[in-house]
Amino acid sequence: MAEETLAPLGGAAATGPIKRGVAPIKPQYLTTKEQFHTFLGTKGKSPGDQAVGEPDSDRAETGSSVCCDSSEPETKRLKLEDGKVEGLERLPLGVEEEDPQQKKRARGQNKRRPHMKPTRYDDSRLCPSLVQESAEKCFFGERCRFLHDVDTYLASKPPDLGDKCVLFETFGKCIYGVTCRFARAHLGPQHQNLVKEELVKQWEGQKLTSNGLSKDLQHQLRKKKVQFDHSEKYLKQLSKSRRVGPGKDQTPIPTAEPEAPEGERFEASIDFPGHVAQNSASADAYESLASLESGVPLSETVSGILEREATPQTNVVCSSGHLTDEDLIRLRPCEKKRCGNLPFRRICKRFGADVTCGEMAVCTNLLQGHLSEWALLKRHHTEDFFGVQLEGAFPDTMTKCAELLNRTVEVDFVDINVGCPIDLVYKKGGGCALMNRSNKFEQIVRGMNQVLDVPLTVKIRTGVQEKVNLAHRLLPELREWGVALATLHGRSREQRYTKGADWQYIQHCVDVASPMPLFGNGDILSYEDANRALQTGVSGIMIARGALIKPWLFTEIKEQRHWDISSGERLDILRDFTSYGLEHWGSDTQGVEKTRKFLLEWLSFLCRYIPVGLLERLPQKINERPPYYLGRDHLETLMASQNVDDWISISEMLLGPVPPAFTFLPKHKANSYR
Repeated sequence: MAEETLAPLGGAAATGPIKRGVAPIKPQYLTTKEQFHTFLGTKGKSPGDQAVGEPDSDRAETGSSVCCDSSEPETKRLKLEDGKVEGLERLPLGVEEEDPQQKKRARGQNKRRPHMKPTRYDDSRLCPSLVQESAEKCFFGERCRFLHDVDTYLASKPPDLGDKCVLFETFGKCIYGVTCRFARAHLGPQHQNLVKEELVKQWEGQKLTSNGLSKDLQHQLRKKKVQFDHSEKYLKQLSKSRRVGPGKDQTPIPTAEPEAPEGERFEASIDFPGHVAQNSASADAYESLASLESGVPLSETVSGILEREATPQTNVVCSSGHLTDEDLIRLRPCEKKRCGNLPFRRICKRFGADVTCGEMAVCTNLLQGHLSEWALLKRHHTEDFFGVQLEGAFPDTMTKCAELLNRTVEVDFVDINVGCPIDLVYKKGGGCALMNRSNKFEQIVRGMNQVLDVPLTVKIRTGVQEKVNLAHRLLPELREWGVALATLHGRSREQRYTKGADWQYIQHCVDVASPMPLFGNGDILSYEDANRALQTGVSGIMIARGALIKPWLFTEIKEQRHWDISSGERLDILRDFTSYGLEHWGSDTQGVEKTRKFLLEWLSFLCRYIPVGLLERLPQKINERPPYYLGRDHLETLMASQNVDDWISISEMLLGPVPPAFTFLPKHKANSYR
């Protein structure tokens, strides 16, 4: 194991073994676990009233720096296995050292994660007819199980969280009325909902979000009354042309009418100026912070609100973003669907992301009219270039789903996810499994291409097995099948995150895929990483974990600089996220707690960021974990904490106190400790 020597500024060398994978922080900021939590517990005063960032005198005198044993908690300590693995593995929570089999099996899992069903909201909820102030009588009639007495409701309602309602200040009216957790900002003396007429007129006729599922379309989908004429025509041609060989299906695929070359088709649609370079740091929003989009956006009608109130809430727990060791997590049935995060995409757009994409949606669920799945397709009006991503394993469902979306949603491209590694998808033949099912893959691509009026893109990995690359063989075929653009993640399904992304292989695939544009993805956390990626010849880059750790990465790439962002500026970003969340999921108790949940999931990534001014070497690498350090102020130190309780404290700064008996655990143990 290689060791590094750390020298305090202006002092003698302080040596100590630093394992690979630990970020190099200036010695004067390093501390121990005990000192770190003591500092946070004393609200900014380190032991002995020592100022933030000053080197500990005892450690300076003894000449020993913080070694890896004290700079990392037990659950976050990194190891290397006899030099056979280049990357790193984390010790799991709650696993004893003496049981290596148990350690390997439980890595990264939080099986006892508590269910987050908001049952406390059901005890005393106000009838939607009173919330909206627009219905003369109750929508549910005698069957209504909600309260109809406003005074009774207010007596049991939790206290307001503040004097300023985001919805009221932004749009002139809060559709949640008396149920809003900031209601005193817009309630009159008789509990009537106040309105700012001028603001309401400004937003009149404007849609904040699009691509929702109408009640009529949902009914038709559930009754199987939707016609798929173009898909049926293609599938009939496919059936007629099928020939069964002695050992395997050999299927001549019906092709679409001749059209412009694939590369020209996509570039003309996107209007990319030649080589995308710095102008196309694409936002991989579908791998970023995840969230449940079944809340009520402001563009929904009163009937939509009533439907939400009448529909029993399911036990859905979603997590944010593309998470490590994801396919090893044994999810509960309610956690198997990941969800898109519109508020986070708005943050990425604000910092300069050019392209955003919705969360992976399962085609069969879309065809069945599942509201939670259609919520993943929603598009905010600020997303000027937006696509949706589909997952499926068979040409009939994928082609029909593509035709349905072509008629009903507003998108600029449709992407097929052939990079999803999780077992739930892989074992059904979708995601990465399609890379080994070339016949089905071809049928899906050609079928979708025939029924879509927008470009079709594909995301793939290097392959399924770690040392068996497939992408270089698939890319020429994708170009021939009609794919307009491909995105290559520089890891295989089996590789996980134990090694860096293989950009040398991506460079080889650029030549193989030409003239079809190829985007690259993997391990980008700085503008220098982005520059090196673009030097491989890719047409653009897709950013996933990097955007979760530092969403201002898009600004750094475009301005070619390292941004030493202050803790106050980072808190403002979180404040904007909570405002966007309250707009999207609602400002009532349910919306507030849903926003809090996804804020906490995001904080499990944000704590990995190390401020530029604290680093000995720039830039920070994406797989480098921070040791314990004291920031330049109390807030910066608090944001560096990997303790769940500290994340909850940050959420309380923005969303008020948590409800009684509140518990939170991130989806992965590797993201936190208590």
